[in-house]
Amino acid sequence: MPTISMFYGILIQMFFDDHAPPHFHVRYAEHRAQINIQTLQPIEGNLPPRALALVQEWAKEHQTELQENWTLCAQMQSPKKIAPLS
Repeated sequence: MPTISMFYGILIQMFFDDHAPPHFHVRYAEHRAQINIQTLQPIEGNLPPRALALVQEWAKEHQTELQENWTLCAQMQSPKKIAPLS
């Protein structure tokens, strides 16, 4: 599973040919979650509130890039790296 971004100990990853709806995976310490790209809401798992807020802030800034990466992964192509939250 390619890591497309990393910030504040949070890993953002995408699977190749993953199930709908378009989403990305988040790993933070022992926490795991899947975040819907369109709504930016968790669809599975959980994160501490502060980590979720950081992920949502980052994802809002990069929503178009996330959707493009989803399309690449659906075509079994490597997603592009996305700048971390600054």
